Amino acid sequence: MRVSFGFIIAAALLAAGPAFAQDGATLFAQSCAACHQPMGQGIPGAFPALAKSTFVQGTPEQVAHVILNGRGGMPQFGGDLTDEQIALVASYIRSSWGNKAAPLTTAQVAAERAAGALPAPVAGQQAH
Repeated sequence: MRVSFGFIIAAALLAAGPAFAQDGATLFAQSCAACHQPMGQGIPGAFPALAKSTFVQGTPEQVAHVILNGRGGMPQFGGDLTDEQIALVASYIRSSWGNKAAPLTTAQVAAERAAGALPAPVAGQQAH
């Protein structure tokens, strides 16, 4: 039986989870969509909608803060995702489903992480 090298790499990257995701849409699907739903509509009474959300379209610092630290029942992703990954997923959310907000930069997320004194994630460790 012959297995392509590309297939093996793709399978390994998928199994590795968010640490190797290449874009915000993939990160959202892996880390957020189970609660906030694939189209950002949320689940009423349980998980807020991200689609057409004034909060999501608000200040970049607040969005980064919530993704890093969690809020209510939302988990903290600061220990799981890098600043670049958080910027990617936040930028995706801020420009999807009717949202029209500026993207977040890695520097903005890093500044918010530093303000909250959160350590960067440890490679290979992932809680979500």
